[in-house]
Amino acid sequence: MTPTSAAGAAPLRIILADDHTVMRAGLVALLGGEPTLDIVGEASNGREAVALVERLRPDVALLDLRMPVLDGVGATAEIVAGPAPTRVLILTTYDTDADIERGVEAGATGYLLKDATREQLVEAIHAASRGETVLAPRVAQRLVAKMRGPAPVALTARESDVLEAVADGLSNGEIGRRLFIGEATVKTHLLRVFAKLDVNDRTRAVVVAMNSGLLKRR
Repeated sequence: MTPTSAAGAAPLRIILADDHTVMRAGLVALLGGEPTLDIVGEASNGREAVALVERLRPDVALLDLRMPVLDGVGATAEIVAGPAPTRVLILTTYDTDADIERGVEAGATGYLLKDATREQLVEAIHAASRGETVLAPRVAQRLVAKMRGPAPVALTARESDVLEAVADGLSNGEIGRRLFIGEATVKTHLLRVFAKLDVNDRTRAVVVAMNSGLLKRR
């Protein structure tokens, strides 16, 4: 059911920010006829959105996640930290864990995907204006899964051997000679270790493995 304003209540004032002109026009067409909403401004990037919020102090800012000059996450952080009581609702096509976390951590009240229906979008805007958290079902599922914790990292025996040799300060060639494997194989094992530990270098791999109990402290 589409929310309705209480008798005599002014419609919610919202701004839209999206670098795609067609998308903004579509949102205006979708929401323009809703009597409980009043679109008071449009922006083509995050910096313009922040300026609009400072000038117009809308109830809700509807932001795309990826925009030039200043993206949706940066704009969200600035809006939330600013003096205006504006709530931020991110509307995007991106639902990866990293994107969701960045948006939520920046202070967005809601995170919706662009496949939302008009009714869902109107309801979300009203909920966001009340400070209620609004999440698309797929986004909520991802966050719940994330909160439950990732599967524990496990290294193979050979990966552990290679990482222990790294901790001993050996080069790839020296590790290969110690373990009787080729240098290319050493590199392959290291890349797999990096991926499992979500690191980009040897030193960080050793530190993370030690902190995780995967490698004995020396």
